[in-house]
Amino acid sequence: PFLMITADARAAGMGELGVATSADIYSQYWNPAKYAFALNEKSIGLSYTPYLSKLVDDIFLGNILFFKKIDDRSSWATGLKYFSLGEIQFNEFIAGSIVDQGIQRPSELTLDLSYALKLSNEFSMSVAGRFIYSDLKVAVDADTSSASSLGIDISAFYQSEIFKLRSNPALIRSGINISNIGPRLNYESGAQKSFIPTNLRFGSGLDIFYDDNVLGFYIEFSKLLVPTPTAVYDSEGDLLGYKQPDIDFINGIFTSFTDAPGGLSEELSEITAAIGLEYCFQDSLSIRTGFFNESQNKGSRRYLTMGAGFNLNFFEIDLSYLFSTSRVRNPLENTIRFSLSINLDQRPK
Repeated sequence: PFLMITADARAAGMGELGVATSADIYSQYWNPAKYAFALNEKSIGLSYTPYLSKLVDDIFLGNILFFKKIDDRSSWATGLKYFSLGEIQFNEFIAGSIVDQGIQRPSELTLDLSYALKLSNEFSMSVAGRFIYSDLKVAVDADTSSASSLGIDISAFYQSEIFKLRSNPALIRSGINISNIGPRLNYESGAQKSFIPTNLRFGSGLDIFYDDNVLGFYIEFSKLLVPTPTAVYDSEGDLLGYKQPDIDFINGIFTSFTDAPGGLSEELSEITAAIGLEYCFQDSLSIRTGFFNESQNKGSRRYLTMGAGFNLNFFEIDLSYLFSTSRVRNPLENTIRFSLSINLDQRPK
């Protein structure tokens, strides 16, 4: 699940969306096809996200990214994302007493590489590959604690030419991304494999220009392309838990559109929605807000976000904050997220 945590503060400040916003260094995790429309030639991005910060201080998500244009039509990018689950004390109950089994430090990481190409002046596509490594330390024995897989992202991006909206210039963006298409993880020999979070995102946005200022409106929808878990009962009819079908990931993608027990209405409830707003003042200050909504029966994540960005010539600093509006507590609630972009061009963006 750490693959679905928003890594950058700009997207986090707009309701956690980014498939159809303007290109930035963090496009790698939202829609790598946006890199083909980037204004600068190369950049580095660094971000830090505390997780469950109200309970512990050693769980966090960090990542580093590098992007470079090859020419006017193509670009490539690479990134490393690291998720630390902090220190966990392992104990075992032996002969009526607790035996110390030591401290473990579970972690997960991904290594990404993407390539984006403009197919026309207004349309681009991208493919990305991702190595996924998950070392959860679920047991003291190291042989049953880690797993790895590969994921592929396929994305497309459209950015219109500038047109007149009443008396102001404007442009429209649209994007789609299917991410983490890949084999299931196998943590233990003989056990059922775990699906990685294959996910579909699609959305659109409108930017309106006022002299040196820009006002952007964005909307995005998302759906997990993994099978719906089914209930498991014992011989007396009591519920034991839920289990996902033991099928391969390709069948899982297609099954995910039709396997909800409640039919079409439940399938539609599995789609999350986010809206975002960004106002950029003279390319030096950005103010952002957004809202994310998920069905009460499918996770009940609902929250309001706010954020700000400061462009200091070759540096851009972004901050975001999340307010939960659901009865379900959010692990990122009341947490400040931080990200940094460094423009490596010889001239300011």
